[in-house]
Amino acid sequence: MQVAVFDTAFHQTIPEHVFRYAIPEKYYTEDRIRVYGFHGTSHKYVYDEAKKYLNNPKLKAITIHLGNGSSMTAIDENGHSVDTSLGFSALGGLIMGTRSGDIDPSIIFHMMEEMNMTLDQVKHILYKESGMLGLAGSSDARDVRAKYYKDDKSAKLCYEMYGYRIRKYIGSYFALLNGVDALIFTAGLGENDTLTRKYACKKLDALGIKLDEEANEAKNHPKQPEEIQSADSEIKILVIPTNEELQIAKETYELMKGL
Repeated sequence: MQVAVFDTAFHQTIPEHVFRYAIPEKYYTEDRIRVYGFHGTSHKYVYDEAKKYLNNPKLKAITIHLGNGSSMTAIDENGHSVDTSLGFSALGGLIMGTRSGDIDPSIIFHMMEEMNMTLDQVKHILYKESGMLGLAGSSDARDVRAKYYKDDKSAKLCYEMYGYRIRKYIGSYFALLNGVDALIFTAGLGENDTLTRKYACKKLDALGIKLDEEANEAKNHPKQPEEIQSADSEIKILVIPTNEELQIAKETYELMKGL
């Protein structure tokens, strides 16, 4: 027997007014153009780990999966994904290693019509030459971080833009969920890059989100859930190692058990 666990499955609870795009309806009904989302196994795994760690069965959380591909998810008190930053493809949302994240769609028209680029050229730029690579010359955050500490202007701008985009989604999802109990950082940068977390939590005091910079440094590269919020933060800030393989195994087991 074979079992397929889809990376998009966790996001099937997103309501229609969120997963639909404001384009003619036939492109949804006939061509299934809608928000699908990705990294679902990772978002669900770290959310469940946070629920156990905080002993809160009704946890409202924003999960922040930051790697070469990145996405964020708003998860309500019932454990349902209600919005996510990646949509129809793996290109939108946050700035990533080589992907642009959200851009004005008319930039694509401009590049093709005014700059005489082919569709393949534009696609290659947005998927393979943008993001951290386009901003700072490397898709590896370790290289960008090293340049940052050497006072490199492009690396500093990259971190500012990267963190700014994350904060925009935090604010949006905070409003959507009508408040949250926890922010959860995970995946390569989320677990292992102190600068990323620092910039992602910058100037969020009005939402009750306050990072403890010493804890942020001390609890890097965690082996288990760790808290990095300050003592007066109203919202927990967690760093939780993801384990997508284990989540896939759990979901397979649950399916087999029900047969």
